[in-house]
Amino acid sequence: MTPNNLPSLAPIVPPLLDWYAASARVLPWRSDPTPYRVWVSEIMLQQTRVEAVKPYFERFMAALPDIPALAAVEEDTLLKLWEGLGYYSRARNLKKAAQLLCERHGGQLPASVEALCALPGIGPYTAGAIASIAFGIPAPAVDGNVLRVVSRILAYEADIATPAAKTAITQAVAAVIPEGHAGAFTQALMELGAMVCLPVGAAHCADCPVRMHCEGHRRDMVDRLPVKAPKKPRRVEHKTVFVLYDGPRTALRKRKAGGLLGGMWELPNADGELTPDQAEEVLAQWGIRGALTSLPAAKHIFTHVEWHMVGYRVQVTQILENPHLVWVEKQALSEQYALPTAFRAYMPFANR
Repeated sequence: MTPNNLPSLAPIVPPLLDWYAASARVLPWRSDPTPYRVWVSEIMLQQTRVEAVKPYFERFMAALPDIPALAAVEEDTLLKLWEGLGYYSRARNLKKAAQLLCERHGGQLPASVEALCALPGIGPYTAGAIASIAFGIPAPAVDGNVLRVVSRILAYEADIATPAAKTAITQAVAAVIPEGHAGAFTQALMELGAMVCLPVGAAHCADCPVRMHCEGHRRDMVDRLPVKAPKKPRRVEHKTVFVLYDGPRTALRKRKAGGLLGGMWELPNADGELTPDQAEEVLAQWGIRGALTSLPAAKHIFTHVEWHMVGYRVQVTQILENPHLVWVEKQALSEQYALPTAFRAYMPFANR
């Protein structure tokens, strides 16, 4: 028995490692698992699919090949490299951590779970992944995929969102990390969750290398596991987005620091879904007059909030001084300014 009284995961270790050795996907960060590359890939992979991350990772590594380069990069350049990945605080925390690493660790990631957890943007899972994959340290790396896999293997019916459940499963994983194969074991569990033991209704149990040791499969419980409390419904916010253009220039503004998309460049917008008359009133308050054309409605989903948007393209005829607006040429808009994916539906109109 493991320290938390769950059954041992030991029987899955040999078949899981054999399967991973034979079936692991070829991924750019796996081909050269230096600490820096593992770190950046793990941060990018949070909330983002592997296939979406691949080109971003390659471009990021080409532009910022090491920690000193990351520490020194201008924020706008960093965010442009990150544009489209979302959750931009991840990129800012990468830079903050890189600066601390240059100040305190000689520009290198420390080979210690505790020291890794002290860096901005690195929690227990990411620290465990870096420690095990890059340094071979027997540290567990337990994320949502691993929670799902282990809860099914052990037929564990507690709510996996609770701290007690996360602790129990983390201890169960930690207890069986094979000596000399920590990195392979960590990645094998990740791979199993990504390719085989998929969310409800999609699991490929017939292809699972550990199904003979899976209590969830034996008891026909796979589609009932893991147990998760219902999520709270997302809050809906209504927005009106303006694509303001003056000849070849488009208007941008920077959001206030902190909060949702804090400090990001954005297309100017206002709260509420405004009628054309209301939109003209808002523009007048900004010192702008012009001809309005309605744009299609759009929606963007954040973790806890949904934006329901209407839009207007505005051919500007009068501009008074407005310190909050920056007028950007088309080439600079596409090459220098990073805009959140929330505005993706309206960017084709800005780039026209």
